[in-house]
Amino acid sequence: MARVVGFKKLESVFRKAAGIDLDKSKADRITDIIEKKFHDLLLVAVEKAGYNGRDIIMEPDMPLTKGFEESIREFKKLEEEVDIQDVLAFLEKIPPLKYPISAELEEKLPEYIGALMLIIARVLKEIGAGRKPSSDDIDRCERILDLTL
Repeated sequence: MARVVGFKKLESVFRKAAGIDLDKSKADRITDIIEKKFHDLLLVAVEKAGYNGRDIIMEPDMPLTKGFEESIREFKKLEEEVDIQDVLAFLEKIPPLKYPISAELEEKLPEYIGALMLIIARVLKEIGAGRKPSSDDIDRCERILDLTL
């Protein structure tokens, strides 16, 4: 099944961003969270596009906070890239969105995945997860993201 980001990329970002080492099972769980939060962002963007009288999702429709935008900039500094083909494959496997995504926004979607990776890595670090986060650490991180994103 297509995943929005592969293990090697996730592992590299977590090491660079927060000094965290992931094993495969933890990486799968974190990828689930990334995909869920990414889908949540897209669902809110659909609502905003409709509210703004458009039948296409554009960049201003994405519900990004100042902190999220800063995380995008920080992700870019890591000199890592998320493969757009992985993101597009993920979009094909989720239920179709009410409106299509504009070409300009589509190009930026890998940056949003990168920011989500960075945010999760740094939240884990902030909650004291240590170098190898436990399942409980990951569950706490998910609850925090559910409250804030």
